[in-house]
Amino acid sequence: MRFSVSLLVGALVAGVSASNVQELLPDNFETVIGKVPAFVEFFAPWCGHCKNLAPVWEELANAFEHAKDKVIIAKVDADGAGRELGQKYGVTGFPTLKFFDKAGVESKYEEGRDLETLVAYVTKKTGVKSKLPAKPPSAVKIVDVHNFDEIVMDPSKNVFISFTAPWCGHCKSLKPIWEKVANWYEPEGDVVIANFNADDEKNKEIAQKYGVSGYPTLKFFAKGADKIPQEYTGGRSDIDLVKYLNEKTGSSRAVGGGLDTKAGRLAELDVLAQKFFTASKDARAEILKEASTVAAKAGATAKHYIRAMEKLVAGTEGYIEKESKRLTTILGKKTLAPAKVDELRVKANILAAFSEKAEEEKEKTQEKIARANAEL
Repeated sequence: MRFSVSLLVGALVAGVSASNVQELLPDNFETVIGKVPAFVEFFAPWCGHCKNLAPVWEELANAFEHAKDKVIIAKVDADGAGRELGQKYGVTGFPTLKFFDKAGVESKYEEGRDLETLVAYVTKKTGVKSKLPAKPPSAVKIVDVHNFDEIVMDPSKNVFISFTAPWCGHCKSLKPIWEKVANWYEPEGDVVIANFNADDEKNKEIAQKYGVSGYPTLKFFAKGADKIPQEYTGGRSDIDLVKYLNEKTGSSRAVGGGLDTKAGRLAELDVLAQKFFTASKDARAEILKEASTVAAKAGATAKHYIRAMEKLVAGTEGYIEKESKRLTTILGKKTLAPAKVDELRVKANILAAFSEKAEEEKEKTQEKIARANAEL
């Protein structure tokens, strides 16, 4: 009984430690290469970058374990037992990644070393789909030498671009933040959040042109005819990046998505809205006329100020409070399209303009009363 348990434990351990990465040596290399497409990592055990890549390479192999008859994920210790293979295929640095097609024709891999990029590459080369669950498309625009002018130099777009390198630790730390910011600004039709692999050989001329000497380098290309880049040197938190983009683009995006509480507000109409809210019934009609004149020359959101004033002039008391509560309830739903959320947020922001001054004055009065009572 004890022997059977030992065998079972041994089998479980073997199953857990089994790797889908096939190790190639001089004596088995040709039994694989030239028979089935293979993506091969030439590594050295002491190499730091190889150690960082190792768990990703395992995940890549796991993602294609269902299709080993169509593609093999393999590795060669090019500084040990597979040294002669490394020499044969011109390996001079580690890790070196090479793809061998079914005929054994090699091509050097020079793209990113993150799992998503590697999986996309294998799929592109073989047509085989991975087992990884499909992710929604990234809001970050991928730019290279072929589409740089089309995207970055578009005079109708504000472009915030990160120049990165696949091996750069700071770039890897920035990536999830960059993705979030791109998602938050996606509703803005004239704002593009982009990424450029400045370490890719084909892209290096452009990187040099724009003075990229370290990673990541962030540059902002404002819309307009000139498109002269401004280097960003501020913090890399989502709060810092959103603040910078709002200042540069005139947007009112909030950290976490959606619009902030000032979106859609117009300073001149804010003053009139606050004046209107505390005015007498007779005075409100005159303020409405003044606001209508201002609104005719203002932006599209001005109509919301006028509608609220018209409701109150018509005698719909409590409109501001009731409509604000209604909008808050709707905005709490998670099924709304981003554009609809933005529209409702602007309306809610403008309604707040009517009462916030009154609320501030009320709070100040209450504070004065509390202080007076405390002195008694």
